[in-house]
Amino acid sequence: MLTAFARAFKTPDLRKKLLFTLGIIVVYRLGTHIPIPGVDYQNVQTCIDVAKGNQGLFGLVNMFSGGALLQITIFALGIMPYITASIILQLLTVVIPRLEALKKEGQAGTAKITQYTRYLTVALAILQGTGLVATARSGALFSGCPVANQIVPDQSIFVTITMVIVMTAGTAVVMWLGELITDRGIGNGMSILMFISIAATFPSALWAIKQQGTLADGWIEFGTVVLVGLFMVGLVVFVEQAQRRIPVQYAKRMIGRRAYGGTSTYIPLKVNQAGVIPVIFASSLLYIPALIAQFSSGNSSWKTWIEAHLVRGDHPIYITLYFLLIVFFAFFYVAISFNPEEVADNMKKYGGFIPGIRAGRPTAEYLSYVLNRITWPGSLYLGLIALVPTMALVGFGANQNFPFGGTSILIIVGVGLETVKQIESQLQQRNYEGFLR
Repeated sequence: MLTAFARAFKTPDLRKKLLFTLGIIVVYRLGTHIPIPGVDYQNVQTCIDVAKGNQGLFGLVNMFSGGALLQITIFALGIMPYITASIILQLLTVVIPRLEALKKEGQAGTAKITQYTRYLTVALAILQGTGLVATARSGALFSGCPVANQIVPDQSIFVTITMVIVMTAGTAVVMWLGELITDRGIGNGMSILMFISIAATFPSALWAIKQQGTLADGWIEFGTVVLVGLFMVGLVVFVEQAQRRIPVQYAKRMIGRRAYGGTSTYIPLKVNQAGVIPVIFASSLLYIPALIAQFSSGNSSWKTWIEAHLVRGDHPIYITLYFLLIVFFAFFYVAISFNPEEVADNMKKYGGFIPGIRAGRPTAEYLSYVLNRITWPGSLYLGLIALVPTMALVGFGANQNFPFGGTSILIIVGVGLETVKQIESQLQQRNYEGFLR
């Protein structure tokens, strides 16, 4: 990987793309430290010091924003509204025929869906920004902080609207920066910004474990966590690269005096076909009852039960529900993202067939059978990756959303692999050696 980056910097056009990407990253990180107007920055820092990693419900979103959420900066919402909008549009594509037709139109339809995603991102940013401002004004953003109610000193309507507008504009700027990286930089811009947001929390989280450790002034705990993290990264790389290759043979056709077809290829079915989407879905769904309980008044029995069982990340009921939801959403997402009937029809249209399987319906049934068999180990792998590192690191004093935890490690490894592959592919295009010398 380091060799690929070194070779990329020696290539002039790739060097420009890498430097442009690094420049956008610097701008993004600067925006995560600029507070929005109307916020008392000193009180925010006081509450962050009091919390010391116990961010509760807002920990996951704060991790995705690179720590900007709890500091209430102009990029406080980060890339989460765009991620949510993309997932919603992807799910609606299966339900709404108009969106499905746009998806089949090619580049023009994809551009239209991208435009819809931008509009939905702005709408979600307004909604989430209003919720964040209301939470900060009520003092619920930092539970247990003595000055939590004084984070927003002026609670007038004008100041509130200004804060929501600034955060919404910040989300639009983040979306624009991500698209700039995609067009003129290296890799997928949104994924790169998400990668940077999560990686930015590494140093503080690791140093917090060292400070809370007791063995050899915390260095033993620190080293153990690093070794466990490296092992988990290696495991994730191994599984993410694993795939089942289904061979496909295309029949040879004679058109005039020329023969076409007759080639052999394969359909790559990844073991983890759903990626990190099931983990995000399960985390978001489990946050809903805890969020309702946090904003509800009184001490009812259902609120007490939720706070006792669904707020703590190490509770057995929470762990069981989290694991089952990940498995369910893995099958659900694979079912809506991969259509065996459509693949079988396309193969039949172009004269392709799986050796030993008849074209048409038998091919669709075979693909569905193989996909279900592969999704089982993939979903169990997602559940274990999401839970095992978290439970192991809680014993060392890390919070539930530590960067070596399930969601973050899957995103970091996935984005890193795709970016390195893109750099290597561009290097091969620029250093191609022909057969004739």
